[in-house]
This record gives sequence, C-alpha cells and structure tokens, in this order.
Amino acid sequence: MSYLNVDEIETALQSLAAEYPGLTELIELPHRTHEGRRVRCLRIGADPQRPGVLLLGGVHAREWVPPDALVSLAADLLEAATRGTGLDYGDHRVPADQVRQVLEGTTLYVVACVNPDGRRHSQTAEPMWRGNRRPHPAGGLCTGVDVNRNFDFLWEHTAKFHPDADVATSADPCDPRQVYRGPAAASEPETRNVVHLLDTRPGIRWHVDVHSFVPVILHNWGSDEHQSTDPEQNFRHPAFDALRGIPGDTAYREYLPAADLEAELALGARMSEAIREVRGDEYPVVPAFGGLYPTSGASDDYAYSRHFSDPSRTRVLGFTIECAHSFQPPWAEAEQVIREVSAGLLALAVAVTGLAGTEDRAAEDRGAPERSAPDRADTGREGPA
Repeated sequence: MSYLNVDEIETALQSLAAEYPGLTELIELPHRTHEGRRVRCLRIGADPQRPGVLLLGGVHAREWVPPDALVSLAADLLEAATRGTGLDYGDHRVPADQVRQVLEGTTLYVVACVNPDGRRHSQTAEPMWRGNRRPHPAGGLCTGVDVNRNFDFLWEHTAKFHPDADVATSADPCDPRQVYRGPAAASEPETRNVVHLLDTRPGIRWHVDVHSFVPVILHNWGSDEHQSTDPEQNFRHPAFDALRGIPGDTAYREYLPAADLEAELALGARMSEAIREVRGDEYPVVPAFGGLYPTSGASDDYAYSRHFSDPSRTRVLGFTIECAHSFQPPWAEAEQVIREVSAGLLALAVAVTGLAGTEDRAAEDRGAPERSAPDRADTGREGPA
C-alpha cells in the first residue's frame, strides 16, 4: 500500500457512497478548485437530521496522512456497521453497539481532501508544497494560498494583532513560510466549500480539522490565551485590536465561555485517551494558542466564532488534531497513525451522540460576547504542517 492520490481518494468516496446508499450521501461542493477539480463530502449516518461532526483533511497539501485517515475511517465505520461488528485499533476497541450508536445518533461530514490541487502538486512535483494552487493575483511568480489562513476570522492580522505578535500568517504571496493568507478572507474555493457546509448543514455542531505534524489535540482559541470571565474581551470588539497575540500578557485574552471550555476539554480528553490506547502515543489537549503560536484565519476558530457573530447560527466547537511525527512518514508508520486518528475521531463521535438536547439547553444560558461594534469574523491557524 501507499498514500492515496487525488483520483484514488475521489474513487474511494464514490465507491463507499455506491456500496452503502442507505447510510451515505455524496455531496458535491459548489466551488471548483483553481485547477477545475470538484471537491466532495461524504455524509455518513442513518438520519441526516442528527447532530453533525465535520471532519476535514488535506487542507495543507504536504500533510499526506490526514486524507488517507479519513477515507480509512469512513470505510471501517461503514463496513463494521453493515456487518454488525466492532472495530479494533490496537488496544482500543469500539464495540458493535457503539458503532451502531454513531451511525444512528450522529451524522459525519467527511471532506477527506479539502485541497486536491495542492495534494496533487505535493505528490507529483514539490513534496513540501503547503497551499493551494491559486495563481498570483497580480500575475506574478508566486503561487498558492494557505487555506488555513484564509478563513474569515481575524483575517486582517496586521490590524487585529499586536505589532510584536509572532502571527503565523502573511500578506506576502511570496512568503517562504508558505503562509500567504490570500487576497481577501474566504477568497479561495477550498475555503468557501467548508463555509458552504457550515452554512447549509446547521446540524453540524463539532468540527475537527486533521493536520500534521506534532502529536497534539488543539481546541479554541488560536488567536490568544482564553478567559471565561469578561465577555467584552472578544474578537469583535475594536477596542482590543492591536493587542492580541502576546503570550503571558494581561492586556487581552479571548473570551471562551466556561461551559464551552469544559466541553472542549472533556471531548479532547476522550480523543486523547482513545489515541493513547492504540499504541501508547500521547496527544495532549491544549489551547491552540499555547500549543502552537498565534494564528489567524484558521478553520477551527472560524467554525467556533460563527455563532458569536450571528447568534442564529449553530454553535460549533472547533478542534484541530495534529497527528504523526512527520509530514509524510513511511507507509508502515502512516498506517499506525491512521489507526490513531480513527480511534480518536470515533471516540469523539461516540461521546457526542445524543448530546443534542443538553447542548440546546446549555446554549440558552451560555450567551454570546458583548456586541460593541459591527462584526466581521476573521481568524486562522495551523500547526507545523
């Protein structure tokens, strides 16, 4: 075996949809990539009205494991559900009743490869390529946007962060770190496809973006350290612009309701424990800001920020799993990492099954940060990938 290429990922998703028509739906997302490719999402679950978990892979082109992990997870889950069996990942076991519980009680939205243009380029030309394949908007020599810096959360990092903050994003298309944020927030088709799912599938309540590398589970926020006592300190409040992103200071910390923090820590712990049982690897659960570095325009913070900007939107808890110890580990090692990711994501799915009622009641008391000015959500982040 070896890593799946873009065509093989597409074929695998189509095959799963054809083999399990009662449990799946293949959703064609509306925005074609710059090279004209379609991106599809595989919906898994017996009842599409059940609460949803959005799973993303392949946002960064050079991170080869995540798309394979999501395809493998989908295949494992559907086969086990059909056969009435459980799943074993090392010493972590998912009993048959929990497999059935996931299929009946949740809906998984699997976008195995968000950025197929980039993956193809990484696999055929430049292995360390990170972004998509957007031509330079001015017709210059530099190509590509970092999709995980393009989401509309604190996207205008030069205005939103402290001048001394080491934010891992750039307005320079030729930045050698390959962290160009794009010409505008959500300018990229890959970004807009993810936004489309969040807009049109209001049942989505949890979001996991799988990346590599550095084994860690990240939760909100990536923009600054969090606090749960002052709702006014939030990403929409212009009084705090140019203060964000300095570790250890007290001038600004991003508001995170205590109930949401508790939920993220509990779910993160479930994922971490399941991963550890596979072969003993430790995936600590940490805030994104402390786990990596200040970020803007990341998918997980964007997903979580949406209900603060517009309370009519569903609250979506955002996670990033950084897996593996390299971008493209040898296949024998990649297979082990795939088992770890599968175990962690299934643990999350089992944990959230049946939470819809309690989540709705908790949301009534949670509230949203103070609105003190017209809002424009813009954030981002990404690991050492």
